[in-house]
Amino acid sequence: MTRLITHARLIDPEAGTETLGAVLVRNGVIAEVFDHPDPQIGTDTVPQDARRDAGGKCLAPGIVDIGVKICEPGERHKESYGSAGQAAAAGGVTTIVTRPDTTPAIDTPETLEFVRRRANEAAPVHVLPMAALTKGRDGHEMTEIGFLMDAGAVAFTDCDRVVQNTKVLSRAMTYARALGALVVGHPQEPNLSAGAATTSGKFASLRGLPAVSPMAERMGLDREIALVEMTGARYHADQITTTRALPALARAKRNGFDVTAGVSMHHLTLNEFDVADYRTFFKVKPPLRSEDDRQAVVEAVKTGLIDVIGSFHTPQDEESKRLPFEEAASGAVGLETMLPVLMRLYHSSDLDLPTLFRALSLNPAKRLGLDCGRLAKGAPADLVLFDPDKPVILDRFKLMSKSKNTPFDGARLQGKVLETFVSGTSVYRST
Repeated sequence: MTRLITHARLIDPEAGTETLGAVLVRNGVIAEVFDHPDPQIGTDTVPQDARRDAGGKCLAPGIVDIGVKICEPGERHKESYGSAGQAAAAGGVTTIVTRPDTTPAIDTPETLEFVRRRANEAAPVHVLPMAALTKGRDGHEMTEIGFLMDAGAVAFTDCDRVVQNTKVLSRAMTYARALGALVVGHPQEPNLSAGAATTSGKFASLRGLPAVSPMAERMGLDREIALVEMTGARYHADQITTTRALPALARAKRNGFDVTAGVSMHHLTLNEFDVADYRTFFKVKPPLRSEDDRQAVVEAVKTGLIDVIGSFHTPQDEESKRLPFEEAASGAVGLETMLPVLMRLYHSSDLDLPTLFRALSLNPAKRLGLDCGRLAKGAPADLVLFDPDKPVILDRFKLMSKSKNTPFDGARLQGKVLETFVSGTSVYRST
């Protein structure tokens, strides 16, 4: 139950520092953080086989990934809790926060209890479920938020099915406010964005693809922020991906509303031109944006305006993706690829490592009221040891997810997870 990791580059998102040191783990929590890379601790305290020399590689809090789709119940052939848990461990993700857009939707305490039991049986990492905000995610009648919270729901969302009836949404947010529940929204004007496969502009016109204006995101965010002002609800926008939406988000924060926002790894590292010749593995929701938008949201993460980065892991089988671009299913897997892909932003000097892990670990943990996400004495020993410089050529068929729909197949990346610890126990070690 004791472990000592020495000679590590400690990435501390809370202090915003990167220093050489060591970490002592005891009984699943961080017992001590040393500012010396090799503290003199006897073998009677830490046996030799419980010591790990990091060799100057990076040690950071494990990633807390909000918005992961696991396809149980209903579509277990796409992803199970076992396969997703293994992929998460291999990607340095120690806490998965799952979406309720399953078949059927996770909208009752009984369904929630089923997925919690499956997760506890199969996944080597922590799994925290979100529940649907309305029954069947149909937008007509809110779920039993109180009972679902009692059953373990950490937030409530209808995912990409925007609640179109504003009165239903306002009632649900009022009820959530009374219970202190977190509402997660998907900022889109649903009628404008219906059927869209790309972002409007010259590229979409040349490709002849149905497109949506970036203003649809701004309009959706404006409506939900107005409802936050009216109800006082705790609100998290799952993905902010356009320049147009950023002023509204900044205004909401200045006004003191309990609002946070996330962005996906794909919108930080890809743009609309990556679709190229109708490559459906690049079809995600919202669609990929312009390069100007990509740079704007990277800057928003840097300044802290956007709080959270997520993989938005969405498994799709080959039959769902091997279709004409308009008809293909949206989404990409990302649990295992997120950290090496985001190292692009580190190597391009857009974001330093403490800033990245502020958005990957600290902020999502704080938003959900978790103790993890910190590299501090007394925090849970959920940790990732990684080499930010290790060259990797990504092979999708080697991913641990059942589905292999990644846009980064064949990409040359720099960054590799070496070992992942959950409550001090090693759940993955690179060979």
